[in-house]
Amino acid sequence: MESDFKDKQRKSYNNMQTVYNVTMGLLILGIGLMMFFNEKIGLNLTEKFGGDSLMIYLFGSLCLLYGGFRLYRGIKKDY
Repeated sequence: MESDFKDKQRKSYNNMQTVYNVTMGLLILGIGLMMFFNEKIGLNLTEKFGGDSLMIYLFGSLCLLYGGFRLYRGIKKDY
């Protein structure tokens, strides 16, 4: 009886963790893509933050890497 409850609780936790990882992965990937295409979107972040496009692209690539990792972790369900 108690093991059924713990199994159900563990399964519920794993499902919530999967949803959280996939959602955060997609959100962070979206931010990374927004950093790369900010000129085409009309944000013009280089003008707003002092003209340093290297930092914007560096932050965008870090967001893409971390977002991809979170998405992979959510799909793989290795926890």
